Amino acid sequence: MYGCRVIQKAIEVVDLDQQTKMVLELDGHVMRCVRDQNGNHVIQKCIECIPQDAILFIISTFYDQVITLSTHPNGCRVIQRILEYCDDPKTQQIMMDEILQCVCLLAQDQYGNYVVQHVLEHGKPHERSAIIEKLTGQIVHMSQQKFASNVVEKCLTFAGPEERQLLVNEMLGATEDNEPLQAMMKDQFANYVVQKVLETCDDDQQRELILSRVKVHLNSLKKYTYGKHIVARVEKLVAAGERRLGVSVM
Repeated sequence: MYGCRVIQKAIEVVDLDQQTKMVLELDGHVMRCVRDQNGNHVIQKCIECIPQDAILFIISTFYDQVITLSTHPNGCRVIQRILEYCDDPKTQQIMMDEILQCVCLLAQDQYGNYVVQHVLEHGKPHERSAIIEKLTGQIVHMSQQKFASNVVEKCLTFAGPEERQLLVNEMLGATEDNEPLQAMMKDQFANYVVQKVLETCDDDQQRELILSRVKVHLNSLKKYTYGKHIVARVEKLVAAGERRLGVSVM
């Protein structure tokens, strides 16, 4: 517990030559350290502070192990550090290919969801789009999952206007009955996704359409614990809209 802090500090302050000598002692023990609640912090520090060509033996250990590590309480942090600090195109490609193969699995995992969220927030636009494309068609189901609902919220926050429109259309459903949206509003996790839709919608016309679909169910929503959250959010938005309308009329 204390030794790992000393090693992290040493990695921060010594020169590259000494860093290289120190880090070589980890060779053959990388996965053991990653899985350890203290050792993983040292691996993270190596990724943050040491040039990639000096720690290739660490990074290459993770090839074909990205999913296993992403679903591990300590490993998921290490994968996020690699996505953040390793700018080598080959490494990034290997990592992203493995993540994209199992996006739906990772999104629903208690640790893997953080890796997917990290890519949505900090990744390149094409990586973000690839994740949203993989989740498309399962948005309502994912929104009703404890961990995946956070991923869907991140999709709405960081998606482009067209991608956000596709996600919202999926929630509204194909008919006027808007059953998917109705089910989401009553759900303990999905209701937060609906709130995020209202919050992130930057098109007034689209927001009005969603609000009109929600308003139909306001009375029945008041009977549900989680529906009350939506009612409060909608009433707030309606009041804000009426104030904006009043200002423009004046």
